[in-house]
Amino acid sequence: MGCDASVLIDGNDTEKTAPPNNPSLRGFEVIDAAKAAVEAACPRVVSCADILAFAARDSVALTGNVTYKVPAGRRDGNVSIAQDALDNLPPPTFNATELVGRFANKSLTAEDMVVLSGAHTIGVSHCDSFTPRLYNFTGVGDADPAISPAYAFLLRAVCPSNSSQFFPNTTVDMDVITPAALDNKYYVGVTNNLGLFTSDHALLTNATLRASVDEFVKSETRWKSKFVKAMVKMGGIEVKTGTTQGEVRLNCRVVNKRSANAELELAAMDDGDQVAAS
Repeated sequence: MGCDASVLIDGNDTEKTAPPNNPSLRGFEVIDAAKAAVEAACPRVVSCADILAFAARDSVALTGNVTYKVPAGRRDGNVSIAQDALDNLPPPTFNATELVGRFANKSLTAEDMVVLSGAHTIGVSHCDSFTPRLYNFTGVGDADPAISPAYAFLLRAVCPSNSSQFFPNTTVDMDVITPAALDNKYYVGVTNNLGLFTSDHALLTNATLRASVDEFVKSETRWKSKFVKAMVKMGGIEVKTGTTQGEVRLNCRVVNKRSANAELELAAMDDGDQVAAS
């Protein structure tokens, strides 16, 4: 599971359908529209994997007023398996040791993990990702003591204990302070027991991780500088490049149909392609 746009492929047992991505991952129609536009302008040149990386860059610019260059030249994968998402994406219940280990599996450091956790300053979560913290956490009907009582009260009002059954589409902001801005308020919230997930609070349970959190509370500029570097680093995980790896999908939702002539044609078009910066 790398940065090859495998998460965009439709199917019954693809990454898109796995619990870490469904129903949380959205906006596929935005990628479809971007792909249609670039195919109309320059067919079979820009991969879906690159479009995803560019979309992430643009989202950071729009919500956080920070820009960065993204290396291009990724190829699209042609395999997507739901279990890969389960095996590679850290769940919201992870503790500090588990988080560091899962990121290390992808050659990301403990600091990278803390930096990238700051992305929780944007977006929403469905109730079932955190309701276990709100109800009967220690077996006596109480909430996780690591959550601010006032915050737990607010979350319970939105997400009842049976929300996954009767209110599966209910969501809450992951950052209760500034939910529409890419800023350092996620870290401010975490240090005030306003972290939504067990994995958010986990950043405070390890001295090294806590030091990074405190650093980013003090300096939003420092966090943003490290965040864009970590985004570029993460965007280079297990990429496919060149003429022998992957493909340039014509439709991001399905792999290309293959024929001997098509393989030769695509190889000829790709000959000499190089990784560039956009």
